[in-house]
Parts: sequence; structure tokens; C-alpha cells
Amino acid sequence: FIYWAKRVYEADLNPSTSGNMSVRLPDNTILITSSGSSHGDLCDDEIIKIDMQGNIIEGDKKPSSEKFMHINIYKKRDDINAVIHSHSPYITAFAVADKKIDEVIMPEFAFHFGSVPTAKYYMPSSDNLANAVAKYFQDYNAVLMQNHGIVQGGKTLKECFYALEALQAYCRTYIYAKVLGNVKSLNKKEIKEIDKLKG
Repeated sequence: FIYWAKRVYEADLNPSTSGNMSVRLPDNTILITSSGSSHGDLCDDEIIKIDMQGNIIEGDKKPSSEKFMHINIYKKRDDINAVIHSHSPYITAFAVADKKIDEVIMPEFAFHFGSVPTAKYYMPSSDNLANAVAKYFQDYNAVLMQNHGIVQGGKTLKECFYALEALQAYCRTYIYAKVLGNVKSLNKKEIKEIDKLKG
């Protein structure tokens, strides 16, 4: 858990004390980062065990205020056992600009994502936000949140991390291409060829 937290921090996916992450254990309990903790120097006592109702089972600190967003995602999908909520500046720039992440500018994006939906803005930590984000996980593994950040789900923290790192690379590339003056997307035929690789 701490290893992947540090990887998240070093990749600039969660600067300072932003964002949070969790894993669901086989007994359906959840390990989640504590409120106000930094992924860069996360300690054992900043990992809190909670149940699926949000009650603390182990730990002396307050669990992340976004705990119900994590819980709702786990309730929505049996195959998701890890969640990372990221405040990557590059990805969050799309959320702030109200810009969809759906232009296929690289083969990897078509293969791994296709598109990333955007959940409407609600107050962070609110039930409305938790419900709005979890709703999209019926069909997607990543959801952008207006003026907030992104949530990525996966089987493991490793899977979540690499997906976010790839998406961050996409967003950086897109922004740099815009600075250079042109963004050329793949056409439908090229995208279909990539889809065939999914087999």
C-alpha cells in the first residue's frame, strides 16, 4: 500500500496532501488513506481500516472524507478492489476547463480508455458526489470530476497507478500539442484496427 502511495506521489498524481486511495480486502473491509495525509510520506498509522458502512475498524486517525465515494464504487463493481482518487494537474486541467477526455490522439488511449466520462460538480466529500461518480463505474473504470480531479478503479493499486500514469501522459501530450497549435486525432478506420487488438 505504502509503496504505491509513494509511486503516486512521485508521479505527481497527488501533490501535497491531495487525493486518496484504498483497497478492498477479501473480507470486504477497506484500507483507506487518512484525511490530510500525504502519499509521499504515508505512514502505517495513516492507513485506516473501515467497513462497508464507513465505520472505523482499525486506526486512530480520521479516514479520508471521500470514503463513501470509494465504498460506493466497491458496491457497484465486484471486480474492482482498488481505487485511486488523483489530483494530477494535467488531468485536472481537463476537469477545470470542462474539456472532455475523448479525442483519440494515441493508439494507447483507444486501447485502454476510449473515453473518460465526466461527473457533474458536487461538493467534495458529499453524498451527491459519491453517488454521481459511482454511477459511471457501471460502464467505466475512470471518471473525471468537474473542477476536482479523477477517480480510477482497478483490480489492484498497481493497475490503477499505471492507468492513471498513462492518462496523465495523454493529457500532457494533448496540452503540449495544443501549445504547438494542432491536435490530430486518429480516424475511425485506425481506431477500429486498434480495437481488433483487444481480441
